[in-house]
Formats: sequence, structure tokens, C-alpha cells
Amino acid sequence: MGKITDAVKHLIILNVVFFAANEFLGVDLNNWLALYFPKNDHFGIWQIVTHMFMHGGFMHILFNMYALWAFGSPLEQMWGRNKFLFFYFSAGIGAGLIYTAVNYFQYNNIHEDLINIGLTNDAIQNILVSGQYDSSILDHITEKRLGEIYQIYHTPAVGASGAIYGVLVAFGMSFPNAKLALIFFPVPIAAKYFIPVLIALDLFSGVTGFSLFGGGIAHFAHVGGALIGFLMMQYWKKNQFNDKRWN
Repeated sequence: MGKITDAVKHLIILNVVFFAANEFLGVDLNNWLALYFPKNDHFGIWQIVTHMFMHGGFMHILFNMYALWAFGSPLEQMWGRNKFLFFYFSAGIGAGLIYTAVNYFQYNNIHEDLINIGLTNDAIQNILVSGQYDSSILDHITEKRLGEIYQIYHTPAVGASGAIYGVLVAFGMSFPNAKLALIFFPVPIAAKYFIPVLIALDLFSGVTGFSLFGGGIAHFAHVGGALIGFLMMQYWKKNQFNDKRWN
């Protein structure tokens, strides 16, 4: 961690500007810029990119921007501005696409169950829009499952965390022996061990629904960003692109 680099600085400024505008100007930018489920009327294809500049609160943006500075600046110094930006946006966009794909899989499973108990597409859509349903449905499907499909439909994803996880993976692969620590576990651990454990915890939370870091976290966006980051680093390494700067 050291001097902030140009691309990282400009990304942080943009994130702070969007956060301040959403918080203090009285305009809910989430309706246009957060990443909604594609079947929701608020969805727009541009949200695959713009959700990276929206955040759910002060601590959310604080941690993301700290990580962007701490782990992104060394990568930009090594790669150059253009290569870093390409990597950052690729990881963030990939995270959004993987998160949406997982949501589609979960949505379709529950939707099929509702069809199988006799509901029509229009009836299901009415439940999703209004949040109201005939209690007799609960004889065939749990309230938890109904809550899951309702949440998928209505809850947008926000934050640069997917891109940040890609950056974390790249940092860990580039500086494997750098010592890192969590606030609640302040024991320095080498990045080559720390980062895989962090990703494994996110994967565990995403699969089981038991979050170790609190609620409202898009765990599969984190895992998706990490996966894209890993694949890009492997590709660059294999094709000997990783040691070349793009200025």
C-alpha cells in the first residue's frame, strides 16, 4: 500500500460522486443504475456496468474504496492504467453477469414449482408485483421459497465488490506473500492463503444462505468477480501478457 495511482483515484472519485448524489440530492439513482433482475421493469442492460458505482451505505463504499486503493494501486503501477481498467471492468461486469445467472437459476426453479401447483404466469407475476397471495399456496410451497423469489425479483445489486474481488485475486496472484488481515481477525496472513479463504467463505454463504458477514450481501457477485479475475490472470500468464504494461 502506498501512493494512489491515477485510474484508482478517478474510480474512487466517481464512486464517491455517485454515492453523494444518491444520498444527498434527493434523487434515487438506484432505480436507474442498480442491477435489477432482468424480468423487473426497472432493469436496463446498462446496469451491468452502472451498478458498480452504486453503494448501499457509508460502510459499504468505505470498505470497497479502501480495498480499491490498497490492492488496486499496486496492480496499476505494475500493469499501467489501461490494463488495470480493462481488468477492473471485466471483473465487475463478469460478476454482475454471474450474479444474474445464479438468480435466474434460483428464480426459474421456484417459478417452475409454482407452475406445477397450478398457478399461471399472470398469477405468479401478480404475486411478485403485489406481494399478496392466497394462503392456500402454502400447502404446496413454503413461505421461505415465496420470499426468495420475491426478493430476487425486487432486490437490486449495488457496489463495486465484484470488481474488487477480482482485484483481490489479481493482487494475491501477483504478490502471494504480502501479509493481509481482517478487522475481526487481526492476524497477518499471506495473501495466497488469506484471499482463497475469504472467497471460500463467500461461496459457503452463497450456497447455504448463512452469511458470516451480515445480510444483504451479493455473495455470488463476489465469487463471480473472483472467478473472472482468476481466469483473466491465468490467461494472461499463459499467454505471457501479465508482464506487459498497457499505458
